[in-house]
Amino acid sequence: MGLEELKPVIILTACQFMYAGVNLLGRAALLQDMSSRVFVVYRQCIAFLLIAPVAYFSRRGTKGCSLSWKSFWLIFLLSFVGVTANQNIFFEGLYLASSSAASALGNLVPAITFVMAYALGLEKVQVGSLRSIAKITGTVVCVSGAGAMALMKGPKLLNMELLPRNSLFQADGHDTWLLGCSFLFASATCWSVWLILQAHVTATYPDHLSLTAWMCLMAAVQSGVLTIIMEPTLTVWTLKSPLQLFSCFFTGLASAVTFFAQAWCIAKRGPLFSAMFNPLCTVIVTVFACIFMHEELYTGSMIGGLAVIVGLYIVLWGKAKDYEEVAEETKKPSDQTTLYAQVSDSKIDLEEPLLLQKSDHDTSPLAAV
Repeated sequence: MGLEELKPVIILTACQFMYAGVNLLGRAALLQDMSSRVFVVYRQCIAFLLIAPVAYFSRRGTKGCSLSWKSFWLIFLLSFVGVTANQNIFFEGLYLASSSAASALGNLVPAITFVMAYALGLEKVQVGSLRSIAKITGTVVCVSGAGAMALMKGPKLLNMELLPRNSLFQADGHDTWLLGCSFLFASATCWSVWLILQAHVTATYPDHLSLTAWMCLMAAVQSGVLTIIMEPTLTVWTLKSPLQLFSCFFTGLASAVTFFAQAWCIAKRGPLFSAMFNPLCTVIVTVFACIFMHEELYTGSMIGGLAVIVGLYIVLWGKAKDYEEVAEETKKPSDQTTLYAQVSDSKIDLEEPLLLQKSDHDTSPLAAV
C-alpha cells in the first residue's frame, strides 16, 4: 500500500484527533466558568472568518450559486437545527457529563438517523433482508448502550492521577451525569435531523463550501441573539484566560479544517469509510480525559460506550450493503442502455446524463461545522 492509498487513513485519523481536541478543550474552557452559549458564538465566528475567504476566492470567476429567498430560509433553518441548537445543547451536555460520554454518544447519530428516515419513509426495511436486520439490530444495540452509559455507572474502573488534583481541568464534582447524557442524546437527535434536512437544502443550493460559510455566519448570529436573551450581562462575553481564547480558536479552526479533510476523503473513499473512523475519537478522548482531566471511568459507562460503537459498525455494515445493492441496480440499466445503443440507429444526446446522480448523505458527527 503506497502513500497515496494511506493518505485518506492518515487524514481521517488526524481529523479524529482534532475532534477529540474539540471535546477536551471545549470542556476545559467550560469548567473555567465560560458560558457554553458564548463559546458557540465565538467558535462559529472564527469558523466563518476562516471559511468565508476560501469560499469567496474559490467561486471567483465562476457563475456559482445564487442565494434565493427559498435557499436563504432553508439555510437559516439548517443552521438553527444543525449548529445553533445542536452545539448549544452539545456543549451544555459536555459540561454536565464528561468528554468521553460526549464522544461516545455522538456515535448514536447513524442509528437515530435510520429511525427518523424510516419514520419519514426515506428508508426501506425488509424483514427478511439481512441488511435490514443489521440496521435494526445495530440501532437497538446503540440505544441500549447509550441507556447503559446514562443509567449504569458501576464500579470505578480507571482514574489516572498524572496531574495534581487542583488542576484547572477538573470538574467541581456535582452529580449531573444523567442530565448531561440527556443533553448529549438531544444533540445527536438534532444532528440527525440536520442530516435529513441537508438533502433538501443542497438540492436548491449545491455549493457546499459556500453553504458551510453561510451556515457558520447564520449560526453565529442566531447563537448571539440566544445568548443576549438568556445571559444579558456583558461580562459573560469576557475571555478570562488564555485557555478559553485558545479553545475558541482551536474549535473554530477544527470546523474549517475538518470540513475540507472530510469532503476530500469522502470523495476518495466514500462516506462509509469516513464514518468508520468515528469511534477512534471516543478512544482518544477517553484516554486523554482520564490522564489530564481526572475523569473517572466506570465499568457501566465503558460497556455502554463499547455497545454504542459495536452498534454503529453493525448499522454501517447494513448501510454498506444498501449501497452495494443500489450500485448493482444502477449498473444494470446502464448496461442495457449501452447494448441498445450498439444495435440501434437512433441518436443519443451525449450531453444529457442517462442516469440522474444521487447524492449520499452519511451520518458522520462533527463533519461539516
